[in-house]
Amino acid sequence: MTAKPENIYPQLDVMLDKEKENLLKQHGHIIWFYGLSGSGKSTLALALEKRLKAEGYLTQMLDGDNIRSGLNSNLSFSDEDREENIRRIAEVAKLFLNAGIVTLTAFITPRIQFRAMAKKIIGTDNFSEIYVKCPFDVCAARDVKGLYAKAESGQIKEFTGKDSVFEEPIKPDLTIDTAECNLEDCIETLYARIIPHILFQ
Repeated sequence: MTAKPENIYPQLDVMLDKEKENLLKQHGHIIWFYGLSGSGKSTLALALEKRLKAEGYLTQMLDGDNIRSGLNSNLSFSDEDREENIRRIAEVAKLFLNAGIVTLTAFITPRIQFRAMAKKIIGTDNFSEIYVKCPFDVCAARDVKGLYAKAESGQIKEFTGKDSVFEEPIKPDLTIDTAECNLEDCIETLYARIIPHILFQ
């Protein structure tokens, strides 16, 4: 990663973050879903977003496939590029946060250091780390996108959980086990956890 140029002066101290929250009648917050491919990250994020939107909250969804096909289309799945992928996503999420928007992200985020970096960029108070837990074999049995079959046949290299490591979290803000919990119960648990962070008082 290159050093910051000496002629760059971020104007973070004059941004109107709180005024934007007053206009929206909500507090901006980042909800960072992570876990193996097929664990249910996007499904949970979309379901939670749908409920929040129904209650009048302004939200934004950032999903791995969408970001990889656009902003981060030049990145591979090496550890170095995975880290850069997460760094860029965190910086984008922070922009939405500064606009007072409730932002839901769904990315594998396989290493503990990547999660720590995202939290540092965004800020601990504005960051909810949601581990979407699901055993590799259950994700493989689901194989929603056909990725596990391709990884098994050798068509996909550096596949998380097989060729590339996924590090279990030490202390996430919340763990949702999608192998044990149905979608409705998962969303109730998520909602109860998130709503205090965004409720405008």
